[in-house]
Amino acid sequence: MNSRNAIYLYTKNDIESLQKKDVLAKVINQYGFQVVENDIEASIIVSIGSDGTFLQAVRKTGFREDCLYAGISTTGTLGMYCDFLIEDMEAMAEAVLQNEMEVRKYPLLELSVNHHPKFYCLNEFTIRSNIIKTFVLDIIIDHKLFETFRGDGIVISTPTGSSAYNKSLNGAIVDPLLPCIQVTEIASMNNNEYRTLGSPFILSGSRSLELKLHKDWNDYPSMSTDNEALSIQHVETVSIALSNQVVKTVKLKNNSYWEKVKRSFL
Repeated sequence: MNSRNAIYLYTKNDIESLQKKDVLAKVINQYGFQVVENDIEASIIVSIGSDGTFLQAVRKTGFREDCLYAGISTTGTLGMYCDFLIEDMEAMAEAVLQNEMEVRKYPLLELSVNHHPKFYCLNEFTIRSNIIKTFVLDIIIDHKLFETFRGDGIVISTPTGSSAYNKSLNGAIVDPLLPCIQVTEIASMNNNEYRTLGSPFILSGSRSLELKLHKDWNDYPSMSTDNEALSIQHVETVSIALSNQVVKTVKLKNNSYWEKVKRSFL
């Protein structure tokens, strides 16, 4: 059984990040928490860096459901996943000890390429043409063809990921309390041969989604999950669903998702 005070610190391996990790470890120890060297032993996993570092921490530690995740920003500003500034570590420790934290659950996307074993992402999955040429794929909802897309690519996002790449494509920002996924086009072509919805759309988390690539010389698309590229050749289908698995994060009680949105964009 993991100790509830066992913390694993995840950071990049550059000198500056490692120095900040050492300073943070000393502060944590002063408040009765134990810093562990193996994430398997931790009940709390803390990323030190940016939102991108947080996404890497979740991925590298296997999207664990039996622990809590927290993000500490070293950029001087709070992020969508980083609720705390490294300069305010004493305040964070006091908030934990005074029970001023709440647990927030973030949904995950569950994906499978060519019906191979499933994997997860927290923000979004993207698929794009890897050459200077549009590509064609069928978008299939609940095993029925919805549309045939031709363009640069598709972004599939979770509610929390809706404020990232999806937003830059004029997608909607979605309340993370809604169990759903969003499908957003990247530069679709609409002509007499190809016709798409032409706007982002939101699917219930109970629906299945499949992308089926048409056969041409573009069967090695550029794909990514969150901020990590996937290297898979001969892609035929990508199956996507909202997973029953979640990532649990800690937040201050007065720091809701919509307060973060306001802080970041307004």
